[in-house]
Amino acid sequence: METEYASGAVVYKVIDGIPNYLLLKSATSHFWGFPKGHVEAGEDLVQTAVREIQEETGLTVTINTDFKTQLDYDMVNGHHKTVTLFTAQVPTDATVVRQQEEISESGWFPYDEARQRLTYEDLKAALAKADDFITAQHD
Repeated sequence: METEYASGAVVYKVIDGIPNYLLLKSATSHFWGFPKGHVEAGEDLVQTAVREIQEETGLTVTINTDFKTQLDYDMVNGHHKTVTLFTAQVPTDATVVRQQEEISESGWFPYDEARQRLTYEDLKAALAKADDFITAQHD
């Protein structure tokens, strides 16, 4: 079985003391998730996350490697996928310029709303871990 690798981040900004999380909706499905994408030749996971976030959202981010979580699942094409997510904080006034071919909608959501919008349980679990980490950083 072939394994595909992807990387991205739980991108957030703090508004009135509350982390708001960036979620993206796929242009080709009803999937809501975090900015992420395939690792290209010669890239490490952090470089991939920075590039993919820039491509999908127009945001230039600094990845916080103190947080890292990994998602593993089998895809319908028979391949296995490993996704590594970091965190990345952006300024409160950061605005998204979405990659229209891949992203139909984007939004900043407080934890509870972000959790409701996320499509898959493993993404909800990743958000919970990231939220615990981010909340501890900002207390």
